[in-house]
Amino acid sequence: MNILILGSGGREHALAWATLQNPKCDKLIVAPGNAGIAQIADCASLDIMEGAAVVNFCEENSIDFVIVGPEAPLAAGVADDLRNAGFRVFGPSAAAAKLEASKAFTKEICDAAGAPTAGYGHFTEAEAARAYVKAQGAPIVIKADGLAAGKGVIIAMTEAEALAAVDEMFDGAFGDAGAEVVIEEFMEGEEASFFVLCDGENVLPIGTAQDHKRVGDGDTGPNTGGMGAYSPAPVLTDAIAEKALTEIIRPTMAEMARRGMPYQGVLYAGLMIKDGQPRLVEYNVRFGDPECQVLMMRLGAQAFDLMHAAADGRLAGMRVNWGADHAITVVMAAQGYPGSYKKGSEIKGLEALPEDSRNMVFHAGTTLKDGVMTATGGRVLNVTARGDTLAEAQARAYAMVDQIDWPEGFCRRDIGWRALG
Repeated sequence: MNILILGSGGREHALAWATLQNPKCDKLIVAPGNAGIAQIADCASLDIMEGAAVVNFCEENSIDFVIVGPEAPLAAGVADDLRNAGFRVFGPSAAAAKLEASKAFTKEICDAAGAPTAGYGHFTEAEAARAYVKAQGAPIVIKADGLAAGKGVIIAMTEAEALAAVDEMFDGAFGDAGAEVVIEEFMEGEEASFFVLCDGENVLPIGTAQDHKRVGDGDTGPNTGGMGAYSPAPVLTDAIAEKALTEIIRPTMAEMARRGMPYQGVLYAGLMIKDGQPRLVEYNVRFGDPECQVLMMRLGAQAFDLMHAAADGRLAGMRVNWGADHAITVVMAAQGYPGSYKKGSEIKGLEALPEDSRNMVFHAGTTLKDGVMTATGGRVLNVTARGDTLAEAQARAYAMVDQIDWPEGFCRRDIGWRALG
């Protein structure tokens, strides 16, 4: 099969890596890709937000299957354009992608499905939002309603912080994403990510992971797009996962189908777990980044067969073969991230690192410039390793980090700390 993956980050590098291991893959193109992806697949210059351009590219390149990596093209309806043109595609419709594109929509669906989640208010102007904050008190969570590249969430520990966040959002700090704001009850517990594939009707769990959102060791500092992850997440036990499927995910999928917007693709449920009870924090309509990297490391070649079955409506007959293994990914980011950072610094030492089923550096924000690997993003590399235990995977990942010569980069040194104690 000729396969096209849309996207340019570490998630797409991991998806490409897993797809290439599957014998069904004859040719792989990633658009637009990055310098790391270019080492294993063909990269194409393509505006992935333009459905017509993507359809045209697929026709010209005899593409059999499209995997949409990021959320923005899904929300823009690129998967719909591809399906309407007769292409098989992994990724939900624009209508179904509202589960991520609109926090208020997700809350409405949860209400209708009876899915446990945080209490909330939905606001279109600052004055009412400020009054709600004053009435509820802190801690409280302020969210931009729309897509803000994983950054439109502020956990305010004081009322003053919450009011400042409301003003910031309505003043345009997150662009159109903050034109409407959802304010939620602060949920206590431990957060974990649960990934399921959906084919419009059936739901198949494909793994758990735990992300590290804050920039500093010990979960300190501002929120980021994610500084590392590990899989599986011990807090998300089989019993809790089953509870999440029964009380949250299956009712959501049934409600989506009832509304004429059946969900097809991967659904990422962010769960807050306390006293054995999961509550929904948020849905994402694509693989998390960096959670995708640890999932792909563990799934390998079968990941493509599972995605293909989801797109074809064949999930009922599929099963996931898990090894009793663990994977961890450490994000190396540019100094200054998630604030302002410099681009263009040189990264050395990558070519000496192992690349196999247990060790891999997935690229996120890299460019090859005159033969030199340069950092061109905030989150730049995902140093990923697999092991029989999480401690082994962690040791292997940090051993690779220590061989990378990039003074302008930094990483957290405690990825996996919750599970390792």
